[in-house]
Amino acid sequence: MHFGYLRSTIFLCAATFALSCKNSSEKKETENSTHDSTAVTIQLPSAAAFQTMIDGKQVNLFVLKNKNNMQAAITNYGGRIVSLLVPDKNGKLTDVVVGFDSVSQYENSTEPYFGATIGRYGNRIAKGKFKLDGKEYSLFTNNGPNTLHGGKKGFQAVVWDAKQNGDSSLELSYLSKDGEENFPGNLTAKVTYTLTDNNELKIDYYATTDKKTVVNLTNHAFFNLNGQGSGTINDHLLMINADSYTPVDSTLIPMGKIEQVAGTPLDFRQPVRIGMNVSADNIQLKNGSGYDHNFVLNPNKGSGLNFAADVVGDKSGIEMKVFTDQPGLQFYGGNFMKSKNTIKGGAKDDYRTAFCLETQHFPDAPNHPNFASTVLEPGKIYKTSSVYSFSTKK
Repeated sequence: MHFGYLRSTIFLCAATFALSCKNSSEKKETENSTHDSTAVTIQLPSAAAFQTMIDGKQVNLFVLKNKNNMQAAITNYGGRIVSLLVPDKNGKLTDVVVGFDSVSQYENSTEPYFGATIGRYGNRIAKGKFKLDGKEYSLFTNNGPNTLHGGKKGFQAVVWDAKQNGDSSLELSYLSKDGEENFPGNLTAKVTYTLTDNNELKIDYYATTDKKTVVNLTNHAFFNLNGQGSGTINDHLLMINADSYTPVDSTLIPMGKIEQVAGTPLDFRQPVRIGMNVSADNIQLKNGSGYDHNFVLNPNKGSGLNFAADVVGDKSGIEMKVFTDQPGLQFYGGNFMKSKNTIKGGAKDDYRTAFCLETQHFPDAPNHPNFASTVLEPGKIYKTSSVYSFSTKK
């Protein structure tokens, strides 16, 4: 296995390839996805486009590669997965992660979370407020009346320290100082990306604090298993290992209840086309403008990480399985993608051309005592793992 650290004198290119896409069966998707019938050329970004200084710290692009020629390109700006090249059913490498060709595009994007490590608190906190030991903390509200993904400058907008561990992994670390984004405690966070010879991208999260605080780390990769920029994801087959979910209000804050998915458009216990019920007359879909919901994962029946989800690209045959030790999984269907950003290869981030499966604790958990706690105390360790495993189906 080879792990490459890209320096300023190295320009990394991958063979370009075209991805052919068909029009979506949903009329709305056809109207909003302009690339469904257009060949899209994608290549790994160059190192030079990521070598810059931000906040006085060096930004770089790193590449992990396994024996099967699967590759992951990661930048320490925001701890982001920039590219993930996976063999399709014909052995052709396909970039399944939406991203940009340069760090400046990430800085200036109208979508700040592409591929990023999210913190201190992934997902939403109602009205930007929570209490610890009777003291109320007020956060910046950057998503309507609520705080989303850590506030005004979350972990997606900071430069992480990078350390190479052998040939197969990259460790990123960041000290979030006491009071940053109004969260209490000096939080030392680490995220380790490991690419295995089993075509798995493993993400390990670790954090400690010197003052009681709340933590909920995740990754916000936007996936399209037919290849980023290739068109709608509505024909992907999705299965989520969850009998229940946390319904939300009109601002996407959980109402504190846990309800069954049975009989609703949120039932993915058996493989279902993502777009099959996305336009159903359902208040939850109206609140989320489609799917943007936390699923309560069924308890693990064995040892190791819990099986969370399975997705198959309808054209590529690429299958992605998600495993985690977290209790929740946020499924987001690309409802707020508006073709405002030019992604790798010159494509646009069109409406519903990517999805996210974010392993997590529940949204707004600090304000719901019946949800699993996200409180981290001094002397305790926050430690969690998630795996995105890739294979193919003919």
